[in-house]
Amino acid sequence: MQITEIYKSLQGESTYAGLPCVFVRLTGCNLRCSWCDSEYTFQGGHKMAIDEVLAEVSGLSPGGGLVEITGGEPMLQEREVVPLMQHLLDEGYKVLLETSGERPLERVPSGVIKIVDVKCPNSGEGETFCMENLETLCPHDEVKFVLSSRADYDFAREFTNRHNLAERVSAVLFSPAFRKDATGARDSSHCLLDPQELAEWMLRDDVPARLGLQLHKFIWDPAVKGV
Repeated sequence: MQITEIYKSLQGESTYAGLPCVFVRLTGCNLRCSWCDSEYTFQGGHKMAIDEVLAEVSGLSPGGGLVEITGGEPMLQEREVVPLMQHLLDEGYKVLLETSGERPLERVPSGVIKIVDVKCPNSGEGETFCMENLETLCPHDEVKFVLSSRADYDFAREFTNRHNLAERVSAVLFSPAFRKDATGARDSSHCLLDPQELAEWMLRDDVPARLGLQLHKFIWDPAVKGV
């Protein structure tokens, strides 16, 4: 499979935020979100066999721990990434899969925790979510919406309520998007949507969702990769 990077850091944007985590970042994405902060994954990388990936993960987190499969869009390499995830589960790792949900998810091993990032209108990739994937969601999964405007918020709120997401999954996350060229200050000034404003909307509307912030961008310079 084509791998951009494998590294250990803190998980940054789910209910697992703050926990040590090994990230396996696959190369390639078929979407082009306007706020994307990982365009460097669109091409390049290097080929690795499943055994090589497992060995590197084990070296960073021997004997288990949290592993996130991310990208790009990891499900573009479904043939390789599905068995990789199963091997990680078999070796005692807790496995997260970060995916847009644009690709079919029915073959994802049941033990994997899917973090499904449904794209909102201002991403430029709205309506790319495969609606059949709603039926693949498990109670331990999470659904995330990255928001950059009031229109994005309204879409996410309506989608959450219409599809009873809070009853399907363990968490629904509303997260303000960062500017993709953000660097320097480690604060919310880089957010395309003010977190305070988002929090006030959520409180007023009693949305069954959790406000999420990209924790790693408040710890390290937002432009730093591999954290």
